[in-house]
Amino acid sequence: MRISEKLANRDPKRPSHLLIKGGRVIDPSQNLDAPMDILLADGRISAIEWPGELDDKTARVEVFPAKGLIVSPGFIDLHVHLREPGQSHKETTATGTAAAAAGGFTSVCTMPNTTPVNDSPDVTRWMLAPERGAHVNVFPIAAATQGSNGLALTDYHALKDAGAVAVSDDGKPILHDEIMRKCLIAAKAQGMTVVQHAEDTRMTGGCTMNLSPTSFRLGLRGMPVEAESEIVKRDIRLARETGGRYHVAHLSTRKALEAVRAAKKEGLSVTCEVTPHHILLLDEHIGEYNTNFKMNPPLRSESDREALLEGLSDGTIDAIATDHAPHASHEKMQEFDRASMGITGLETALPIVMQVMHFHLKLSLARIVDLLSCRPAKVFGLKDRGTLEKGSFADLTLFDPAARWQFQAVDSKSKSKNTPFDGWDFTGKNVATIVGGKVVFQDLK
Repeated sequence: MRISEKLANRDPKRPSHLLIKGGRVIDPSQNLDAPMDILLADGRISAIEWPGELDDKTARVEVFPAKGLIVSPGFIDLHVHLREPGQSHKETTATGTAAAAAGGFTSVCTMPNTTPVNDSPDVTRWMLAPERGAHVNVFPIAAATQGSNGLALTDYHALKDAGAVAVSDDGKPILHDEIMRKCLIAAKAQGMTVVQHAEDTRMTGGCTMNLSPTSFRLGLRGMPVEAESEIVKRDIRLARETGGRYHVAHLSTRKALEAVRAAKKEGLSVTCEVTPHHILLLDEHIGEYNTNFKMNPPLRSESDREALLEGLSDGTIDAIATDHAPHASHEKMQEFDRASMGITGLETALPIVMQVMHFHLKLSLARIVDLLSCRPAKVFGLKDRGTLEKGSFADLTLFDPAARWQFQAVDSKSKSKNTPFDGWDFTGKNVATIVGGKVVFQDLK
């Protein structure tokens, strides 16, 4: 009987005790990298001790053998699209969070570009209702302005009370200086972060990819890198003036990263995330109009990708976030300039990060865990997450850094299959995901 089946068949009245035994625990929040055993009880970390010091003989304890595995704080994705309410033909909370669990993510922050837009406490509460069938923790990001139209602010206090952890207009960037200023001030009063999709849409109308020799060859209108960097520079200036907390979503260009690096050196509350696909792929991978390589921000040049790798190495970048953006097949299977932008990413994030950061850049596994778990928790202030400290939530990711496998889109837990990584061979795989002390995914083949 599989471990998760044992747990499902237990007496629900008995306290839940699970002993993660024999793994290598990596927790950058505690500067911890050592063989340790972890006891989970009632949804929290009950104890973390050297091997053999925790009692596994009592009938109240189930043992999860973790030999050969990395045991880390649960991964946290700051940027996903679960598509509910209103777009369930692409994804549902249930299917999207199943994909998250398969990829090792114990928490996801879902964007507000739903139908209707998540600009009210009622929609936020609806997204969090048990009826949605979430497999992992869901943290809604609410719209920064009503209808995400960039004009009137939403009620940040009410949205936070309903469960929102940040505000953003996501794919509809806030272009007006005074509105962005008001957003930063209002969010600061609630201890929230403003998340910006940094794109000056006045410079990108009709554009479908990065401005580059590839866009010229394909005859497609290209987005200049300044469309991203100039918005980031403007926003940093406003963050400086207001003292607000500002986060750049899916940063993709050297110029924008340089602005963030300077802001951090200045001591401003500025953070940023990058996606796995932007640190691996280039605009030339579009090939002959392959729409599975179409996303926004678009894939960039080698110079921009190298800058992101530098940002990962020197600590400028705070988080890896997938921008998981599922689309129905008919929305992708059309002319390149008409196809929807975005790809799925929850199940391929870990192996891509392993490939780029660990095997190519030779960065430590601790650095990877930091970017996927510990630092994302800090960006949005997710208390008692991104850590394995005693008393924190029992959210854990167990992965095998040496496992070789092939990703098949047909086997994805996501409702949509729009990925450029179908059939790719990877090294590094999530083996088990534990949320609130409960095993929600495992693959112990």
